[in-house]
Amino acid sequence: MSGCESGTYPSQPKLALFARKSAAVSLALSRGFFVGGDDLNQAACRRAIVVAIAAALSLGATLGASAKPRIAASAGLQTATTAASRVVTDDVGRRVIVPAQVNRIVTLAPNLTEIVYALGLGDKLAGDTDYCDNPLEAKSKPHVGMPQNPSLEAIVALHPDLVLAADSINRVDTADALARLGIAVYTAGGDTQAVLTILDSISRMAELMGAEPQGAELVARMRKRLDALHARLEDRPMTHVLFVVWEEPLITVGQNTFIADALRWAGAESVVLSKRNWPQISIEEVVRLQPDYIVFAGSHGETAATELADVRSRPVWRDLDAVVVGHVVNLDEESIRPGPGLVDAIEQLARDVHPEVFGEKSENRNSNGETQFALRSAFESAMECASCAH
Repeated sequence: MSGCESGTYPSQPKLALFARKSAAVSLALSRGFFVGGDDLNQAACRRAIVVAIAAALSLGATLGASAKPRIAASAGLQTATTAASRVVTDDVGRRVIVPAQVNRIVTLAPNLTEIVYALGLGDKLAGDTDYCDNPLEAKSKPHVGMPQNPSLEAIVALHPDLVLAADSINRVDTADALARLGIAVYTAGGDTQAVLTILDSISRMAELMGAEPQGAELVARMRKRLDALHARLEDRPMTHVLFVVWEEPLITVGQNTFIADALRWAGAESVVLSKRNWPQISIEEVVRLQPDYIVFAGSHGETAATELADVRSRPVWRDLDAVVVGHVVNLDEESIRPGPGLVDAIEQLARDVHPEVFGEKSENRNSNGETQFALRSAFESAMECASCAH
């Protein structure tokens, strides 16, 4: 299994991809990328609960390198399989012995909980984590602790047939410890997957949980929506966006993350071209690049108008062309996860950044600044001419 640049496990703000605001304040990232506790101002707290998958992928040892999962026949394998079990290879290349009949499931990340419910298997969910609150029914399930440090005792006490983990947030030693206790742990791929690969992973997990027809139907619906979106956008030029993962310091998405792939499905691409998954960028570089849109992912109740008012109050940010014309988009944090809600986010973003295609004004986008921008440009041109005349 692969490790990362430093450290022995993913850093705390990695959890912010899956966290709610109440938990975000206590999160902290080593190497100085993020700060925690009282040092987090109100705006930073808001960012901490969204897609702060940010630099943590490159800081912690996760559950391994990607490998295409497959279900194998148990016959002939030198393992402790029985007639009532099967051997599978999960998304990170681990061989896992899974009971043929899965009746009790524990999930160790919120996106996995959402997948279980989307498949109609909520009654099989024996437990989840403290961060699992979508759908609301998940909040009433027994919790096993934080995704990064779940209680092994609590998991064992729930007698799961299958534990679902995520390589972008859960620790490899958690999976190892549970395996030594004879508990099947299937690890789903994480943040460097493509969108279609995420759909494939949902199908495989559905098959494991005895819900292959439901998985096929769910994935087919998601794929149909993506194909319809592609058909509408394929002739349109890509809109250049800055996707803000974190603000101070400013961190965005690299080219190999699932968010970057989601942007492409929405007819957008990041203005920052980087092979690093979560590159840090200066605001001066953003001024030079001048993105068409700035995309934030906020908590419930936040709107693009809220974000716009916020960035217009900040020096430098307020002078960006995208801010002047109101091209600030706010996405629901819960949709920016590798799960069933991801297509919702892609469709929303497409409507926001390609209003000319969809013929509508989105509530998540501000467009009332175009006139102001034109007036400002005309004023600046007039001032330049006046200067030249002297």
